[in-house]
Amino acid sequence: MQQLATEPTRGNSHSAEPGGEELSLAERAYRAIRDRLVMLEIRPGAPIHEEQLAQSLGVGRTPVREALKRLQYERLITTYPRRGTFATEVNITDLAHISEVRQELEPLAAAQAARRATTADRAALTALGRELEGASASGRDATGLMHLDLRVHRAVYATAHNPYLEDTLVRHDNLATRIWCLFLDRLPDMAGHVEEHGPLIEAIVAGDPERAARIARGHVEGFERAIRAAI
Repeated sequence: MQQLATEPTRGNSHSAEPGGEELSLAERAYRAIRDRLVMLEIRPGAPIHEEQLAQSLGVGRTPVREALKRLQYERLITTYPRRGTFATEVNITDLAHISEVRQELEPLAAAQAARRATTADRAALTALGRELEGASASGRDATGLMHLDLRVHRAVYATAHNPYLEDTLVRHDNLATRIWCLFLDRLPDMAGHVEEHGPLIEAIVAGDPERAARIARGHVEGFERAIRAAI
């Protein structure tokens, strides 16, 4: 069986939290399936088969079933009586609603991250900043750039040290990323978009909440403009 893997979180192994605690199989399954859905590796509208997912991730069906319950709550999958479970469709009309939430909460998270970042947080963000500097010259494809974009967002949310704010923003960023991935072939300069996070990281590491909030809001507004231009 293929070993279950998830996108690394803030420079740590996929199987452990930053504090070193091993993740449960259900948590690991959730993160792996979530990112397949977010990156459209599982296409919108595609059927979700518990047994196939369990085999591909190298876990039993129980962790997969628990993961799918969470993913349904997060609007990434939907279940129809007598029909089965499917990846949710990407509805472009949701863009305005998602952006409305992110325009308020992304600046808040960035400002709180600037206020609350620990020494370890700053080191992790600085390392991400170095990756961003070379994004355009690294030869990463669009998918690799999107994974880097997700890592930066999730690191900022975690650095705010507010689990409720973090959970809300992760869910909405996941939905926004699905829309982004749908239009990847129509969006120029993906590397430039991802590299825009560099000044945000610098503001957080420098402990400048006002500048961090301003940059975060501008990034969300720029994201919505880029998508609408591509439609």
